[in-house]
Amino acid sequence: MKLTILGTGCANVTDCYNTCFVLTENNRHFMVDGGGGNTIFKQLKSAGIDWKNVRHIFVTHKHMDHLFGIMWFVRMICQNINRNKYEGEAYIYGHKEVINIIKEIANLLLLKRELDLFDDKLHFVTVEDGQELEIIGHKVKFFDINSIKTKQFGFTMELENGKKLSCCGDEPYRECEREYVYGSDWLLHEAFCLYSQADVFQPYEKNHSTVADACKLANELDVKNLILYHTEDKNLSNRKALYYEEGKQYFNGNLYIPNDLEVFEIK
Repeated sequence: MKLTILGTGCANVTDCYNTCFVLTENNRHFMVDGGGGNTIFKQLKSAGIDWKNVRHIFVTHKHMDHLFGIMWFVRMICQNINRNKYEGEAYIYGHKEVINIIKEIANLLLLKRELDLFDDKLHFVTVEDGQELEIIGHKVKFFDINSIKTKQFGFTMELENGKKLSCCGDEPYRECEREYVYGSDWLLHEAFCLYSQADVFQPYEKNHSTVADACKLANELDVKNLILYHTEDKNLSNRKALYYEEGKQYFNGNLYIPNDLEVFEIK
């Protein structure tokens, strides 16, 4: 399996794209979130991924920097189906609120002939807390992270040999997620900024973590490989080195601070 990080930034970044990524195996793609706009297509193209082959999409929550790229996907899928340039079907997963919002926005903006494709060629799948589905050949279990800001889901995916990859969305881990996240071989977790710069970026007011917080937590959860994303972009040129230096003081596993379009082999 290959993990392509399409974007690594928080909501307000301008020098990198908003956080989203794709899991790929056997030419099948599972995209998580879409960033804040149609730059999602540029990121996919730069990653060598044909957007028309992304048939499974999970939207973690309703914030603009995760949802608006998905609206462009909905539009492009429907338009290309009607132009006979898109074969097959696509699936968008999310909790009830997210699915309802996507449909409400689409009803305001799309044409009837595009809306008529909903639940025919473009399927909206409402997922519940603890629900398990098979996506690109793997068992994926979705879970409510109990966000205090807005309803948000994460997921864990079964890999080969009993290993697992987990995503906590874009908020700090909470104890309710332990049964899904503990012992993950790969964990994707937000880290808004360095702990040493918490007074500058004020992550706690935004319900986010620092690098030190995320790394301490991952160590306690016996995580093997930790990927940090959803960061500020003021340290972008030195982010990898700065975050790694702070994080390795607290985390004993393999620590990664990716740039946009960085690719990982998930084993």
